[in-house]
Amino acid sequence: MNDILVIGGGQSGLAAAHAARAHGLTTTVLEAGLEPVGAWPRYYDSLTLFSPAGYSGAPGVPFPGDPEHYPTRDAVVEHLRDRAARVDADIRVRTRVTTVEAEDGGGFVAHTDGVGSHRARGVVAASGSFGNPVVPDLPGRHHFAGRTAHVADYRTPEPFAGQRVVVVGGGNSAVQVGVELAEVAEVTLASRAPLRFLPQRHGGRDLHYWLDHTGFDRLPPEWLAPLVPGTLVLDTGAYRAAIESGHPRRRPMFTAFTDDGVVWPDGTHERVDTVLFATGYRPDLAYLEPLGALADGLPRHTGGLSTTHPGLAYVGLEFQRTFASNTLRGVHRDAEYVLAALAAHVRDAGALVASGA
Repeated sequence: MNDILVIGGGQSGLAAAHAARAHGLTTTVLEAGLEPVGAWPRYYDSLTLFSPAGYSGAPGVPFPGDPEHYPTRDAVVEHLRDRAARVDADIRVRTRVTTVEAEDGGGFVAHTDGVGSHRARGVVAASGSFGNPVVPDLPGRHHFAGRTAHVADYRTPEPFAGQRVVVVGGGNSAVQVGVELAEVAEVTLASRAPLRFLPQRHGGRDLHYWLDHTGFDRLPPEWLAPLVPGTLVLDTGAYRAAIESGHPRRRPMFTAFTDDGVVWPDGTHERVDTVLFATGYRPDLAYLEPLGALADGLPRHTGGLSTTHPGLAYVGLEFQRTFASNTLRGVHRDAEYVLAALAAHVRDAGALVASGA
């Protein structure tokens, strides 16, 4: 039996494995993909981080290159490969966890898709959210003859050339993809609220410098709501200029689909070829449903520690403990926090076994 089983081998899983080994815990990482880099290879080709390299690394594994540059998707993949090579853990790829069960004598067993089971005294769910995209079920959607997809399926703009496209959403991904698509297609960005832009640089410094040096990155979630009202789009000025020029144009969210398009709030109908949803994700934790650890698909936890099962923890949830919880720059802090607690749990469980209790 392992001390710790980490489900997911992306940035969160690698941070959890590193923290587990720092506490002297035997650790196995189960990653569904071909290599321990998480979902990053499946993001759209043009994706560039909004955080500079200097704020995108991990303790002991800084991001290479100029700390002021903004790494590309492929650079992040290479960086995660480097992180994985430095983790002293048993990493199993092509190993998808289907269910996790609690064992009567304590600990857990994780069943996988055709490659056996794994037992451990503690489990860290670090499977992210990319595998669980949110697509709202809008009126008429199932009668729409065009294409609907989530931005999780988007790679490059070329397949959309010459189309009429609606991108749904008001965050970074919606704006970034919408502006890129507008180079080859007629694009409308549909959002429930007006876009709110946040300048990327202040006083000659990137925003992430101020997030770090003011301590904002480490504020508890309950402090954030009044400080971060609604969705913000990080911008150097290029995205605002594109929207203001009408490429893409921005409209309030449409009210319904028709057979060949959408109906806007003013009642007008527009023919549309594709509707692309950039409407976010939810934690990809279906394998914990049989365990009873979730409520409406969301983990029942406090600060990443399960409130239903001692020995179960989470890493990489949005606002898990801080503003930066599910980011490259901040996930290691949450990993250290939950693994310190799991280390104590494992020691206590081992003591009980040794005593024959």
